[in-house]
Amino acid sequence: MSEKIDSEDSRLDWAKWAVVAAIVAAAVYANSYFSAESLLIRTIGLLAAAGIAGWIAAQTIKGRALVDLCLEAKIEIRKVVWPTRQETTQTTIMVLVVIFIVALILWLLDWGLNGIVSSIIG
Repeated sequence: MSEKIDSEDSRLDWAKWAVVAAIVAAAVYANSYFSAESLLIRTIGLLAAAGIAGWIAAQTIKGRALVDLCLEAKIEIRKVVWPTRQETTQTTIMVLVVIFIVALILWLLDWGLNGIVSSIIG
């Protein structure tokens, strides 16, 4: 039974994506057409159109998969162990020191090669 529903949904997906594309195209055209209107009003209109298009896109198979992926990513972010302030500061200082050392080495290499080339050229 669910296979029948899935196949019907997949057949209608192209129509849903066409509606999404039409909404986006209409929103872009309306934003250009009403360019003399207030930016706030146009922004609210664009956000409303994006919300409607997003909701319709979420009703498709690929859209549902994206929503599921985002929800799973939110769960995974809760599992991340973030560094402490001290660890972040120490790591930042180490990166800056390494950058300074590499810059110094490159400057010395450039200075030395410039001197060699200048002595050859005359």
